[in-house]
Amino acid sequence: MARRRQRKRLPEGEFDAVIESLSGEGRGVCHIDGKATFIDGALPGERVKFTYASKRRKFDEGVVCQVIEASPDRVEPKCVHASICGGCSLQHMSSEAQIRAKQSILIEQFRHLANLEIENILPPLEATHWGYRRKARLGVRYVTKKHRVLVGFREKRSGFLADLSQCEVLHPSVGLHLQDLQTLIRSLEAFQEIPQIEVACGDEDTALIVRHLVPLSDDDRNKLIEFADCHHFQIYLQPAGPDSIELLWPEQASLHYQLGDFGLSLAFLPNDFIQVNADLNRKMIQQAMSLLDVQQDDHVLDLFCGLGNFSLPLATRVASVTGIEGEQALVDRAAENARSNKLENVSFYTGDLSQTAQTFLRERKTFNKILLDPPRSGAFDVVKNIGTLQADRILYVSCNIATLARDAAELVHNQGYRLLTAGVMDMFPQTTHVESMALFEKI
Repeated sequence: MARRRQRKRLPEGEFDAVIESLSGEGRGVCHIDGKATFIDGALPGERVKFTYASKRRKFDEGVVCQVIEASPDRVEPKCVHASICGGCSLQHMSSEAQIRAKQSILIEQFRHLANLEIENILPPLEATHWGYRRKARLGVRYVTKKHRVLVGFREKRSGFLADLSQCEVLHPSVGLHLQDLQTLIRSLEAFQEIPQIEVACGDEDTALIVRHLVPLSDDDRNKLIEFADCHHFQIYLQPAGPDSIELLWPEQASLHYQLGDFGLSLAFLPNDFIQVNADLNRKMIQQAMSLLDVQQDDHVLDLFCGLGNFSLPLATRVASVTGIEGEQALVDRAAENARSNKLENVSFYTGDLSQTAQTFLRERKTFNKILLDPPRSGAFDVVKNIGTLQADRILYVSCNIATLARDAAELVHNQGYRLLTAGVMDMFPQTTHVESMALFEKI
């Protein structure tokens, strides 16, 4: 029988530290007796007192209990739950310092992982810092000891839900009503069988997808309808996987977001992927247009096109757009959005994106500009063949700097492109999440 591994006993008391830098997870980094220690709530240049949260073989972890000498970048968190909630990790850092830190990470990752220097750095793209998050998955749990239902994000470094009364980064239609949601769920017969509520906000409406592990009684369904009617929510039920999602209230519902500069309205379902920050998304699209230098005679290939977030604005400015996406439901939505916006020069296809280059070469289709917006895993299988398409410009939109840097190295060192410019976009303020954009030109 295997012996249970004993947890190391933590040193008791408070300890001094001088913070040297900021980790990629937003924790202060210092060295105690030569050993790296990551401290929640600490900023570079600060002298703090901390307590140990864990000790490991290669590094230790701690939590600030007192700031002795504060950084000029330190601010008072707006949210009263900032110290415990894992949804944010940088509320104690000014917005200006956050974006500087993210830009430094971009530069370092390109240098370290891609052996590339960003000679022309884009000005950071910023928008709304609070109440911006229009997509989220909230945990739900009844806590017996508290005799309460909790709704929200998990605690830092914990599987437990944080006890939240409100959330400052969620869209206000939900962020200011967490306690109302807690009260609602507790009133249901199935209150212990609801593990999750998914949030999706359009420009005008907010939808909630309620995941439930048992069939809901008529009384529970009526309570959800009354709540939705009172607080102006759309309510969907999800008894099993994503395919089981069904609209409960109202009888007909839709979600949209506007791209006013292009005269477009894009429809989406509450479980579709969309960019979480609407204001930043609009600025991001404008920047993409500018960097690609779109012209009326351009033929653009949009890879990982989703529901048409970039494809449709591009179609209003160029000769043709071809969008490729791996998920059929999003392709259907993109085609519907093209029809509803009366765009006839854009086509959408479901396919294996890693085979895109070979497919278009066989069909003798050519594109002079390419846009990629892949998931966190990046697009290495795509970019290692993309040079054969001979596009003049490639714009890469990324939600993971590490995979962007990896793919940039392939484009520059093996596919015959040079890096023109790159920069960060603050899609997720108050967090360490970094979105970025890089432009490549054929040599």
